[in-house]
Amino acid sequence: MGDTTKSEQAGKKKSFVKGMKAEYKKIVWPSRDTVTKQTIAVLISTIALGAVITVLDLVIRLGLDVILG
Repeated sequence: MGDTTKSEQAGKKKSFVKGMKAEYKKIVWPSRDTVTKQTIAVLISTIALGAVITVLDLVIRLGLDVILG
């Protein structure tokens, strides 16, 4: 288990950091316009789904109230 020296470990860490930097440079960041549009879409979808769940909950609750008296 302890076969690597400290210099080899330091070299591995430097290599890892270089690899991370190289990968980071490959990231394609979305534009502000794209992020804004996607955020609005998520908010509208969330609100719509919340409304559907609320309506279904009310219908089920009223149905159970009628059935159970």
